Amino acid sequence: MKLLMARTGGPPLHRAFAIALRLILLGILLCIFWVMLYRVVPVPGTILMGWRSMQGQAINHDWMPLEEISPQLVRAVIAAEDTRFCQHIGFDFEAIQTAIDDARAGSGWRGASTISQQTAKNAFLWHGRDPVRKLAEAWFTGWQELLWPKRRIMEVYLNVAEWGDGHFGAEAAAQARFNKSAADLTAYEASLLAAVLPSPNRWSANPPGPYVASRAATLRSRMATVRRDGLDACIYK
Repeated sequence: MKLLMARTGGPPLHRAFAIALRLILLGILLCIFWVMLYRVVPVPGTILMGWRSMQGQAINHDWMPLEEISPQLVRAVIAAEDTRFCQHIGFDFEAIQTAIDDARAGSGWRGASTISQQTAKNAFLWHGRDPVRKLAEAWFTGWQELLWPKRRIMEVYLNVAEWGDGHFGAEAAAQARFNKSAADLTAYEASLLAAVLPSPNRWSANPPGPYVASRAATLRSRMATVRRDGLDACIYK
């Protein structure tokens, strides 16, 4: 019987399956540990920072706790990127459905990525639209929402977001664009920084072009709504 099992590959196959299962479980545990670590430890760098550095850019990245970042910038990015940030669980299914409907109607595909998803992408993953990366983004987003408070998600997001020319994070962007700390950003300045987030290497926050200036004006109106309706309540309780 033992000879027959050896010939059919029984035990070796079982051992290979057991090893593969252990490796999968180890990978899952390492991912969870990584997410838990970033709950309390400042993110030292990202894959995108490394990529920009290899492209020859000088990287400027200064971590700042959320209490040292202007609430105006928090409201600006919520207004620009994810007005339901405090309501959803990492995925805005209404926005996803709207994007699908628009694509079917021929209006083109527009992004429906939440701040939580962007934080997962920026902190843990590489940029791209391949299915593997999108699945990994969903995986890390889920663990973020489970293990981090919303305040921490926003804090990490504002500290790893790219603002162009090698500047990463709110403090680096504020110093580079307005020669001041992120804590001192006005509503006007915050709206300009939020306005360029979709394409920070294409658009300028200071001086702003016509499109950025117009978008920033719209965002300032939305920022007032964010404050009035408590859309930032999960951050400023």
